[in-house]
Order: sequence, then structure tokens, then C-alpha cells
Amino acid sequence: MQLPFLKKQVVPKSAEKLFEKDVITAKDIIAPAVVKIESEYLDVGGRLAVSFFVFSYPRYLTAGWLAPVINMDVPMDISMFAHPVDTSMVLKQLRRKVTEVESEILEGQVKGMVRDPSLETGFQDLETLRDRLQTAQEKMFRLGLYLTIYGETSEDLLRIKTQLRSIFESRLLYIKPALYQQKEGFNSAIPYGLDLLQIHTTMNTGPLSSIFPFISFDLSSSEGILYGINRHNNSLILFDRFSLENANEVIFAKSGSGKSYAVKLEILRSVMTGVDVIVLDPENEYKPLAEAAGGSFFDISLSSENHVNPFDLPMPREDESADDVLRSNIINLVGLMRLMLGGLTPEEDAIMDRALTETYAAKDITATSSPATWNEKTPLMSDLEQVLQTMEGADSLVRRLGKFTKGTYASFFNQTSNITTNNKLVVFGIRDMEEGLRPLAMYMIMRYVWNKVRSELKKRILVVDEAWWIMRSDDGASFLYGMAKRARKYYLGVTTITQDVGDFMKSEYGKPIITNSSMQLLLKQSPATIDLVQKAFNLTGAEKSLLLETELGEGIFFAGQKHVAVKVVASPREHEIVTTSPKDILERKARAEASE
Repeated sequence: MQLPFLKKQVVPKSAEKLFEKDVITAKDIIAPAVVKIESEYLDVGGRLAVSFFVFSYPRYLTAGWLAPVINMDVPMDISMFAHPVDTSMVLKQLRRKVTEVESEILEGQVKGMVRDPSLETGFQDLETLRDRLQTAQEKMFRLGLYLTIYGETSEDLLRIKTQLRSIFESRLLYIKPALYQQKEGFNSAIPYGLDLLQIHTTMNTGPLSSIFPFISFDLSSSEGILYGINRHNNSLILFDRFSLENANEVIFAKSGSGKSYAVKLEILRSVMTGVDVIVLDPENEYKPLAEAAGGSFFDISLSSENHVNPFDLPMPREDESADDVLRSNIINLVGLMRLMLGGLTPEEDAIMDRALTETYAAKDITATSSPATWNEKTPLMSDLEQVLQTMEGADSLVRRLGKFTKGTYASFFNQTSNITTNNKLVVFGIRDMEEGLRPLAMYMIMRYVWNKVRSELKKRILVVDEAWWIMRSDDGASFLYGMAKRARKYYLGVTTITQDVGDFMKSEYGKPIITNSSMQLLLKQSPATIDLVQKAFNLTGAEKSLLLETELGEGIFFAGQKHVAVKVVASPREHEIVTTSPKDILERKARAEASE
């Protein structure tokens, strides 16, 4: 006897084929659970979607008019269909239309009616279009422009719809929802390439090209220097920094990203156009550039023969009084003394201010004396020490100042100035200065340069490389900010360069220096500091990613309200002059030895 559960089961062949098929496919994963089609919207898996089409256009369209719609912070699908139209057929229609309009105009003239400007304008537009079509300068298309917006609720859709209408209608364009055709509108807007709505407007090439949404700024001008190639459209970035509201520039980049290369190219090209350039060089890497361009290089160190006297005074200009120049110089000198002496108490600050005034007065340098005689009587640091020795409560100041007048540092800080900045390119190298004295040296050189700038109105650029050195102290940062803020008045552009963004931004003057710089160049950034850079320059997520992944010599170039992706380029001769790559330097030396 055979048991029931052991009986042979016969399975139909159709069922076998069913089990052979895949249970789940990619379509099942992508597709929503349910799609509900209503007359005014679609319910796609619980999310609402509404499709629109543009049905009316103005007489004129500006380039990139669709960009505000694309940049709306809402999910949206946009699809454009341009169907070519036979030119010969359009010309026949235009000929008939021109005849009708011309007849209407003539009829109005015969009857003595007031001229109709709209008819005359239409006639001129038709004739212009006919001429351009006949000479193949234009072509005709049937344009369909469709949009689909999404929202969780009907209130979301209403809000987005209102915002969308306001953007379009402010440009005299009008949209309508695809009533009873939401399915066709939805499928037309997604990337199927199917124009199911078939709602078109006839348009020629000119206005059709204005709909193209991806436009880029053009920074090409008839004056200025070449900064690089615009990576958006491969145009040249030719720009004059002095044409902006101020000529200041900041450059942020990590080590090895090409910032020195870019700055050297700017310096070389600026000198060729007649601009004077002064460089504060912490690593002496601008020395070969100075030699190649016929400039001057001053090695600033304790053992150097080049000296800068911090007591030097600028000659007052016609619009300045001697009293203002003297007072401003004393205020800056007090800031220098804070750096030199490791800080001053409020009492010491007051004593130092009075001592500096008396030091100048002892040399007959006062508000009432002739500025023409100032340079002949400029005091030294030892003169200040003598004045402090006669003042009550200045014993600590005298002791601390001693090392700058008699000690190790006297060979640099207690000397008269013996350098000139008459050359087109002047580089101050401070690599050999002791690390603890570098901020002091940079401060003194900046004061010396500022005095020269104030004395003579001339187009100049001051490059402060590794600016984080001077930004470490409040007095140094304050002086650099003051220069950047007042530079425009003296036809000066201050270029601030740093790779240590963290130290730069820690200073309360970091952000103001950026906001007072109309030009900014951002090259490759470190992941550790990219968030600081993004916040300081209001970068988008895409721009942040670009600065993390960009190649050597590439980044973002800001000029006023415009900014573009830039690639720094150089000619072979320029590259040979400005490169600091060890590989390139060794190859150049090898070629020179081989030629000998």
C-alpha cells in the first residue's frame, strides 16, 4: 500500500517555467510601489509631482535666464526639446506674414490712422529674421520646455509653484500645468528623450541659445595680465587687478599646490607691464626671479650688510600734514616695541609713547620742523634707550631694550637704513633671520615699505608670502590689515599668501583682510582646513570638492563678484624662471654643465 504523501506529484510545465524566471528585477527595485494619476498631479509612491510647460516668451531673452530656476533649492526635473524646422518652409510663411503686416501698415497710412508701433516693430523683426535665415546665419526650431516639481504635500507644491511662477513672470515668461496630461509631462521631463507633450514654440537660434543653462563668467579684458586658463570655457583670464574697488589679493593653498609658481608668474608679468613689485620672502625662493628680471635682492639677517632703521619717516604728501605723519609713525613704532620687548603693560605703553615722541624731538623732528630735514636727523634705537634712561619707571624697558642696542641684535636693529627700493622688483629675503625674529623683521620691512609707498604715489604690488608669520601677533596682524585697508589710497595692491589657513583665520584680522581683498586665488586645500576655507569664502559643496581633488596649479579664481575655475599656465621661458621644483632645477643644472 502506497502512502498518500509518497505519491508522485505531477507539476504542470507552465509552473516550472514560472519558477525559472527571476522573482525580482532592477525595474522592481527602482519603480515606486504605486503611481496614482490625477488631472493636476501624480502621486508617485506617496510623493507628489506636478509637470509644467512654458507657453509664452518675451521679445528679448538674456543669456542664462534659466539659471535662477535651475539653482532653486528644490528637487526638479527640466527637459528641453529643440526640433529643427525646414528653413524653406519657414521662409514661405514669413513672406506671407510680412506681406500681411506691410499691407496693414499701408492701409492705416491711407486711412490717416495713428501709426501702430507694435506693427512697425513686428515688421522690422520679421525682415531681420528673413535676412538672417536667407544667409544661413540663423535656423528655426520648435522648442518644448517642460518642468516637473516634487513635494511631500500639496502645500509644498503650492509654495514651489508660487516661487517658480514669480521667477518666470519676472522675465515675462509664463508657464501652465499640463492638465490631464500629467503622465505625459512626467515622462517628458525625465531623461527618456521622449517629447510626449508636443507643446512647442517656434524660435530661432539666438533666443534658443540663451536657454542653455550652463554659463560661465568671462574674465577677459583688454588690459591687465594673464592669470591662467578659464577651465569652464577654455578662455584666457586676462585681468587688471587695479580695475577693481581695491587691488588686494589673498592666496590660500597647501604646500606643493603651485601657489608660489602662480605668484611668481603674476610678479613677472606685472613687472613687464610697468608695475613695481616688492616681495617679503621668508624662504629666499624669489631670489632667482629677482636675478632673472634684473631686480634687487636684499638678504635680511643679523649678519647681513643690509639694514632697515625702524625710525625712518616718510615724506608727507601734499594732502598730509607733518603732525599726522609723525603721530602715525609713533603709533606703529609702539606696536613694534610690543613685539620686540615681549609685550607692554598699560603703564609701559604710555611711557614708550612719550619716549618715542621725545626721541624724535631730541633730533628736532617735530610737527613744526621742516620734513625736508627729517632724513638727515633720523634717530636710532640707542637714542631711544638714552631717553628711557632718564624717565621714571622705565628701568624694565631699558633692560629689555639693551639686547637690541648693545647685545646680539644690535647689528641689525641699531643701524641706519642703507637700502633703496628704486628698482622695478625688490625682494627682501629673511630666510637666514632667526626664527624668533622673523615676525619682527617682517614688521620692520612692512613699515619701511609703507613709508616709501606713502611718500610717492605709484602703481605698486606688495607680496607678503607666508603671512601667517606676521599674523601670529595682534600688532603684526593689525598692521597688515591697516595696509590692506588703506592701500587703495596709495595705488598699492597687497598680496597675502599663506598655507597655514588655521593660524591665519585664528586672528581677529584674518577675515577682515579677506573681505578687504577684491581678488582671491584658492588652489588645492588640505582636508584638515577645507571647512575653514569653505566658510571663509562661502564655497558650494562642488567647489569644496574641486579644491580637494584639483591638480597642481588648478583652483578657483575670484575677481570681485565673478569667480571661475582656473588653471595656471606659463611659457617655457617663464617656467624656467619661476619653477622651484627640485627636479626641474637639477635638470637645468645638468643642461648647463653639459653645454659647458
